[in-house]
Amino acid sequence: MTETMTPPATGFAELGLSETMLASLDAAGYLEPTPIQAGLIPRALAGIDVLGQARTGTGKTAAFAIPILERLRPHSEVHGTQALVLVPTRELAVQVREEIAKLAHGRKTHIVALYGGKPIRGQIEKLKRITEIVVGTPGRVMDHMARGTLVLSNLQCVVLDEADRMLDIGFRPDIEKILRRCPDSRQTLLLSATVPPPVEKLAQRYMRDPETMNFSPKDVSVDTITQYYFTVDRDRKFDLLVKLLKREQPTQAIVFCRTKQRTDKLHEHLRRKWPGVDCIHGDLQQSARDRVMKAFREGKIACMVATDVVGRGIDVSNISHIINYDIPQFCDDYVHRVGRTGRMGREGVAYTFVSPEEGGELTRIEMRINSLLQRAELEGFEQSDKPQGTPEEIAAAEAEQNGEQPPATPKMGRGGRAPRRIRKAL
Repeated sequence: MTETMTPPATGFAELGLSETMLASLDAAGYLEPTPIQAGLIPRALAGIDVLGQARTGTGKTAAFAIPILERLRPHSEVHGTQALVLVPTRELAVQVREEIAKLAHGRKTHIVALYGGKPIRGQIEKLKRITEIVVGTPGRVMDHMARGTLVLSNLQCVVLDEADRMLDIGFRPDIEKILRRCPDSRQTLLLSATVPPPVEKLAQRYMRDPETMNFSPKDVSVDTITQYYFTVDRDRKFDLLVKLLKREQPTQAIVFCRTKQRTDKLHEHLRRKWPGVDCIHGDLQQSARDRVMKAFREGKIACMVATDVVGRGIDVSNISHIINYDIPQFCDDYVHRVGRTGRMGREGVAYTFVSPEEGGELTRIEMRINSLLQRAELEGFEQSDKPQGTPEEIAAAEAEQNGEQPPATPKMGRGGRAPRRIRKAL
């Protein structure tokens, strides 16, 4: 892989785009490209494979959608699907499809979203038309390929959006099967918030000398997101949540839980105390998930209780607060949760509820982001003792997570030193 420095921001008119595209960008209210758009679009237009590291909320959908639309060939030259975008969740499939359709203003481009939870017959009918762009989850794309309703022999470009999450939730086998069915001459764009070894391995195996472009800040703790933690006993979390919402009065908030059952239970309790609350998780019927997401994007829902799986598919620009009601099981899930706010340069705040025995998990998160979360205070609410995390506990927790033997010393942060709370314990 070759690494490319991120170029300075420039105007859309300087990126070599067509008049049709410039007009659609103007109609969509896109005034200046974000860093990922300024960096990725020229390389993608040149047909180069790119591995781009970027958080959601940075404009990455438009970054790959614009070159896809610009490089579409007329039906007289290419018959069938020319671009395939793979995404981890149904919600993200819908949102990406809508974004591409918005940018296709002024073109006769047919874009279809393929995902589970909806009758496959309707999708088959849509695919009978000449469909230039398909956006879908790997499982449903595989289903259509097996039925012969989706043919990829003339594919020009494949996009793996949020690749790390797709691998996290077990889509690797489907992704590899799909990529093996695509023409060798295709262009591949891989976008991922993090680039762990499994993502690197996927890129090495299925991409052609990709350029690596990092559009993520050096630290996860970016300037637009203020991150806090509360120490609270498990049986007092709900009272803290209600008091916190009353104090903060968020524009829109997402409250994350670990499990579907806890999401349902919290939603039932919270909607009696706070207006405009709904929930979303993988066990809901697709029609219900679509309804909730539509209402949330339109601002009709002020507070969404969600699990991590669907949390990755929530792309709403007005989210002001993230509340980790349950501390995430994995550090990267914390990164993705927090990334729901502070989007497109807006300010955001994240609160994490930590029980006294979860000190090791808090410390792992701080090591992951190479920064300390600030201890928050709430007037009238007495917190528990500060969470504790000895080096031995930290090391054992990390080893358990990675399936290894406990190391002698804890893993350091990216800068080579542990955060101050850890250094004090050494």
